[in-house]
Amino acid sequence: MIFVIHDLLSPEVLATINQDLAAAEFVDGQLTAGWHAKSVKQNQQLSPQAPSATGIQSTIEIALRHNRLFQTAVRPQQVRPVLINRYDAGMSYGVHTDNALMQTASGLLRSDVSMTLFLSPPETYVGGELAIETSSGETCFKLAAGSAIVYPSSTLHAVRKVTEGVRLAAVTWIQSLVRDPAHREILFELDTVRQSIFERQGKTTEFDLISKSLSNLLREWVEL
Repeated sequence: MIFVIHDLLSPEVLATINQDLAAAEFVDGQLTAGWHAKSVKQNQQLSPQAPSATGIQSTIEIALRHNRLFQTAVRPQQVRPVLINRYDAGMSYGVHTDNALMQTASGLLRSDVSMTLFLSPPETYVGGELAIETSSGETCFKLAAGSAIVYPSSTLHAVRKVTEGVRLAAVTWIQSLVRDPAHREILFELDTVRQSIFERQGKTTEFDLISKSLSNLLREWVEL
């Protein structure tokens, strides 16, 4: 399931992050690329030693923790600390798939879901679209600053070459409590319908039955 989270960051928070990034140190993005991706990755990443790095990571993680759409659709078990990418003119990231297993401070993370959070206004750079290959063909995304695209980590995807300006974005990977993407979609749809019934009619018999089915499926599919 691919979906957009509009306005994940408020304009005020976004402005603070971009102000911090304007003065921050960036390093070669190939330092975090897998061996098969190094040949197609041309970008820079915020240095882990940059004074603003931890604060930016924390701000975005808090926004994800409080976003109902993200929590309901992804059902995160573990979220990798975000990386901030910078693409200057001439930079791109060719077609690749994300590593299935990633090292974190607490151990290995299985990448079920990927997220790209756009930080630069789309009118300030040319190119830089996130291109995701799906069963119906390639789909490109270039979202408003502060909005995010969430997609399966199993997809082939790329960042098109930036030809003018600078593209800043945050990326992260999530291990879900529900490994199967089809199961996550079923749970998301049931939860969406359940919320709609409650908002329109309150706690009805139909609401209780859907809640029971949702809970039972969670017991069946969640991996702890």
